[in-house]
Amino acid sequence: MNWLLVIAGGMVGAPLRYLTDRAIQDRHDTVFPWGTFTVNLAGCLVLGVLTGAVSYGAASGSVQLLIGTGFCGALTTYSTFSYETLRLAETGAGFFAAANVIASVVAGLGAAFTGAALAQSIWA
Repeated sequence: MNWLLVIAGGMVGAPLRYLTDRAIQDRHDTVFPWGTFTVNLAGCLVLGVLTGAVSYGAASGSVQLLIGTGFCGALTTYSTFSYETLRLAETGAGFFAAANVIASVVAGLGAAFTGAALAQSIWA
């Protein structure tokens, strides 16, 4: 039954990623991939909170499968991040490619740690 939880989470996360990416990217007149950056950051924050919730006993392994593996796995996208960074570099937008890598890693880790700290403040 675990696979059903992963599928259910993915059924929500994948379309949300697409719709969020399009909505955000359409609002910015730049080559920087703001849509992918945003969904990846949101996923890092959610995973940080979820990981903290599981560690403090506030969420079960089933919730972790549904939200962490299913929803966040479908919402976030390392492959699109990599592809967009490569395309930026190939088209001469080296500054944006480097900014995407640095900002994504630093902000993603920051969001995950922030989520874990938030979970600790709520459930510890």
